[in-house]
Amino acid sequence: MNLLSVEGLTKHYPRFTLENINFGLAQGRIMGLIGANGAGKSTTLKSILNLVRPDNGKVEIFGLDFMQNEDICKQNIGVVLGEIDFYKQKKIHAITDVTKRFYNEWDEAAYQKYLKAFSLDPQKRVVELSSGMKVKYMLALALSHNAKLLILDEPTSGLDPISRDDLLGLFHQLVQGGERSILFSTHIISDLEKCADDITYIKDGKLLKSAEKSVFIDSFQYLKEAGEDGLLSLEEIMIRSERKGSYDI
Repeated sequence: MNLLSVEGLTKHYPRFTLENINFGLAQGRIMGLIGANGAGKSTTLKSILNLVRPDNGKVEIFGLDFMQNEDICKQNIGVVLGEIDFYKQKKIHAITDVTKRFYNEWDEAAYQKYLKAFSLDPQKRVVELSSGMKVKYMLALALSHNAKLLILDEPTSGLDPISRDDLLGLFHQLVQGGERSILFSTHIISDLEKCADDITYIKDGKLLKSAEKSVFIDSFQYLKEAGEDGLLSLEEIMIRSERKGSYDI
């Protein structure tokens, strides 16, 4: 069963178009969304969540048309978008007190667990948090209302290597039960190699490929130089695909 299905998602801007994006995220899977800066990753995530109004396409979450059931669906979605900021002088606990009122299944025990795991002091003000700590705080909020689908925009950005590995390990734990799925964008290719089950690759607003990781890698073997042996790594695929500018997959 797909927790998320995206069909024909399109968004026009004066100088950029996200064009006909199609992919599905099955239950119990982690999908990495990759592409160069400006490729359309954030626009895709915002269009899925109706934070920007798509011009065309359909999004189903938990088998429901998202546009017609937005309030119901959002009760079971955890979201982390990197550019979201809070009132800088507010303390963490005050922001949480407001946020948790919006969720019917807020789990205070889970929230306290993640505060401890992420070494977050609820008495700290937002202005005192590093960019990495802000990401951890947003993750703590996203994980504390029993969300079945996590949609995360660059969640590991700003984290040190140890914290990043810990977070990727947490992703694996979260999907182990087979009920929860994660869609996350990243420009850190090693993140995908460590934890992604599926990869969706967007370039210049167009979908190049969405597939299980091994199938994805096999699809780009044409990028190998003449006479070169061996399989390409994900990092090599990204570098060579951007360099060649080819859509022939």
